[in-house]
Amino acid sequence: MKQKVSPAIVVLLIWYAALNAQPFESLAPTPPMGWNSWNKFGCNVSEILIKEMADAMVKSGMRDAGYNYIVIDDCWQVGRDSAGNIIADPERFPSGMKALADYVHSKGLKFGLYSCAGSSTCQGRPGSRGYQFQDARQYAAWGVDYLKYDWCNEEGQNAKAAYKTMHDALQACGRPVVFSICEWGENKPWEWANGIGHLWRTTADIRDCFDCQINWGGLGVLQILDKQAGLEKFAGPGHWNDPDMLEIGNGGQTITEYRTHFSLWCMLAAPLMAGNDLRTMDDSIRDLLTNPEVIAVNQDTLGFQGFKFIDNGDLEVWVKALSGSEAAFCFLNRTSQVVDLNFNWKKMGIYHFSIAKNGFNLWKNNYRVRDLWRHKQIGTTKENLKTKLAGHGAILVRLSAIDF
Repeated sequence: MKQKVSPAIVVLLIWYAALNAQPFESLAPTPPMGWNSWNKFGCNVSEILIKEMADAMVKSGMRDAGYNYIVIDDCWQVGRDSAGNIIADPERFPSGMKALADYVHSKGLKFGLYSCAGSSTCQGRPGSRGYQFQDARQYAAWGVDYLKYDWCNEEGQNAKAAYKTMHDALQACGRPVVFSICEWGENKPWEWANGIGHLWRTTADIRDCFDCQINWGGLGVLQILDKQAGLEKFAGPGHWNDPDMLEIGNGGQTITEYRTHFSLWCMLAAPLMAGNDLRTMDDSIRDLLTNPEVIAVNQDTLGFQGFKFIDNGDLEVWVKALSGSEAAFCFLNRTSQVVDLNFNWKKMGIYHFSIAKNGFNLWKNNYRVRDLWRHKQIGTTKENLKTKLAGHGAILVRLSAIDF
């Protein structure tokens, strides 16, 4: 005979699950790393594609490099059933989302989905407005670990209130879910989203170009970079500014530009969400995306977002404090022409430059200078840093103290 479970017991079990769930603030101690379907595939998503991407993430070495989220963006959903439950496209996802999440998890990866704060998504699929708690329970039942939550068709909602509602729903579902706020920076989420989401978009969508702006909202790498200056004080462990996903490997930029793109996103402590076809990427793209020394700058536990230290127009210097009283410097050539770099470290020390929180001081100490793309020491701060910067190129170095 089937035994009925009392409502009180159900409430107690939900309360117990929530009590023992991983605390919200501890879910993203460093910027999330993974892969998202949108930049390469748009609406052309399927169960087969996602399984192949999970396989490729493992085979390519990306999982071992730190990438662990496989996220399906818009167009996986087609409607709701008579009870209001969200329905995945039965033709493209015939085994269902629970089985697909189980497959992703079996590869040692985590599973993510997309939804929207509006009543419909950017591609006209069912959004979560009015169904936030019901959708969160469904995601938990499927095994979702990451939710990207968009801002199309928002119908005049207050952004903070709308994202707080979904935050509360995820908290109540009893499963730890990283919450990615995607409202394009329109309502300055860096001022209110800490404690609501783990990351928040700061700009319009990225495009696969280094220096461009599309009339209807797309931005190139440099245009997005410019909008990050001054936001560093809002980022830190568990709460990250998000300058959008990576375009590396999608064919619109040179390998030099892609290397600069990755260097800058690592300096910004940005979430690293690849958006290329992992199955077919060549060795140069794989090696770029999995460079352990560059990724270490992004994933540094201090959680400091890099800031623009020097702006000489065509040449910029960005600095990021690192744990262990170290720092990363990124020298950026914004032009398409080769630039001769001759950087006097000690001259910068005249300004008593130091980075709070970690004791780094360029004036008081001498530092070894390590080129993180060439994997070699290239001198110390006792002598000038001299090199040629390719057009749209960057050099990324790490400074570690020789003496104190």
